[in-house]
Amino acid sequence: MSFLRAEWRKLAFANYEINPEILANYVPAGTELDFWENRCYVSLVGFMFMNTRLLGVKVPFHVNFEEVNLRFYVKRLEHDEWKRGVVFIKEIVPKYALSFVANTLYGEKYETRPMSHSWQENSTEQKVEYRWKVAEKWMSFGVSAALDTSTIAPGSEAEFITEHYWGYARKSANTTNEYQVTHPTWQKYEVQDYTIQVDFGQLYGPEFAFLNTQKPLSVLLAEGSDITVEGKRKISTMNF
Repeated sequence: MSFLRAEWRKLAFANYEINPEILANYVPAGTELDFWENRCYVSLVGFMFMNTRLLGVKVPFHVNFEEVNLRFYVKRLEHDEWKRGVVFIKEIVPKYALSFVANTLYGEKYETRPMSHSWQENSTEQKVEYRWKVAEKWMSFGVSAALDTSTIAPGSEAEFITEHYWGYARKSANTTNEYQVTHPTWQKYEVQDYTIQVDFGQLYGPEFAFLNTQKPLSVLLAEGSDITVEGKRKISTMNF
């Protein structure tokens, strides 16, 4: 049985180029940074968890909720095949129980903050926005996009961003938690405009403050799908 089943919906991505040296201390043991066209990426991601079930059970008040995270991309060679995955700098959710489970069982870096979202649609466009509160300050990430979906092209930047199917969390200098995330290939919407009101330095640390004034290389809105998160396993470089 999968550890978690849910739907991830209306996933907004703001994708920035970052100096790989900034991420060096965050790369989990047994993985290495993954690049697209020689560029190292970090992504701000906002989306909705919906119809969430933990070990097949819907937990009251924890079924539908927002998440915003900052993540980067890694890969791991196993049995002559590359596993492409993500590492989270921080994940924000509105429920303490969610943070407790993820941090305790998976070694992730969840924080609990007041959150909200809005999805609006008219005859020509849709607007998707995610908001979260840090101290007394509300931060937000919103996109305006077309109504029709299109296929994500093989080999494209959008495919690189959306098709990483493993999660990695650093436990120590020599050990890493690994877990698989499954979902079909997603459809995307054409993004027409976006707004990002985030103090990256306050939220993620001074090494990320440069993102406050850096324009993202791209902004993406994906429809999403049903997903599963499988049970974790511990990998150790001591065994390599």
